[in-house]
Amino acid sequence: MEDIKKYLYEELRKKLGGELENDRLILQDGFSIHAWIQKTEEREDEKVLIAGFAVHYDGFDEPIIEPADASGKTFKEAAANAVEVFWAVLWQTIEQAVAGSNAVHVPVDLIEEHYDFDMYCQHVVRIGVKDKEPVSLVKFIMDEIPGYLGSKKYYWVRIYLAKYKEDKNIEVRINGSVCVELPKYYFDYVDNEMDGSDHFVCERQYVLFVRRGDDECPFDKETVMDAAEETILRMADVSTSEEYDTMIRKSIELSGGDKNLATEIRIFIPEILAKLTLGTREGDRLFLLGPDGEKTIELRKSQVRSYFYVQQAVLKYLAGKPDKEDVTSIVMNSASYKAYRRAMEKAEKEGNKIEAGDLYVPGISYRVDHEDYRIW
Repeated sequence: MEDIKKYLYEELRKKLGGELENDRLILQDGFSIHAWIQKTEEREDEKVLIAGFAVHYDGFDEPIIEPADASGKTFKEAAANAVEVFWAVLWQTIEQAVAGSNAVHVPVDLIEEHYDFDMYCQHVVRIGVKDKEPVSLVKFIMDEIPGYLGSKKYYWVRIYLAKYKEDKNIEVRINGSVCVELPKYYFDYVDNEMDGSDHFVCERQYVLFVRRGDDECPFDKETVMDAAEETILRMADVSTSEEYDTMIRKSIELSGGDKNLATEIRIFIPEILAKLTLGTREGDRLFLLGPDGEKTIELRKSQVRSYFYVQQAVLKYLAGKPDKEDVTSIVMNSASYKAYRRAMEKAEKEGNKIEAGDLYVPGISYRVDHEDYRIW
């Protein structure tokens, strides 16, 4: 595998330039690329590999990760082909954004804030498609996209459509996180325009959104992750009102004195834990409640940057295999768990049998009782 990875980096350098340091290709403009080999296979007449590429940039809060499968007569040729796929699918869109060429203006209004984005995208990359003109995939969701963008400097959308006979795979990700409500806009296209009747076909496209102006968010990902990880542990130990008050004070301290951020973290932890452990299905939305408890503002999770940071902290917590009792004690304080119990009890009373996966909620309702609350 190491020899094949060496081929991968050699081909990356040929294509993009840069210098190799500590298992990364260091490029101009603050970019670097980490590459690896996920899988190899030797067939009678060809070598096949699946490579992974992670694009790092100081302005990204997450690396952009893209797999590329390729084949060739040798692994060196397969590595070169994988680099070509990576360039076509992702890198040329990044180059376009760096150059600032052919941008499309996308305005976004989020509560009382207005943001202007420049959108960059290249051609769709297709595999197995025959006798069909290419179609820009992002056009199917252009009316929806502004509702998923918030105050971050960078957002990237990955659209992936695949079909083989009756099997279909439709996935839309924003900054690496799956959006469960966007695939429906591709159902008709995949069913009626993609012909996978006798062979595998796939289409994918990256779209990069760059916000004009500086990112003025008062906290960074590391602050949220550290505060969330510590708050989870403290939540599991809370058994009295005094301990709860202490946990609140400590969460504010861990959040750099930001009461709004601390509140988001305390609300999102039990809701995300419930989603991940109960097995219910949940949409992309957040509902910010007003003082009267009504649903006043509808958001998307991708618009509230702390949400997916907290989710990463929760996933890390679960990976450490915590005691089931600790997880349960946190989950039971979530609105999601209460709704889950009500649905299960109602079904049981009516003589119906339902599984957790049968339950779907559009999103999480939450409330922050601070007048200066602003969505970051």
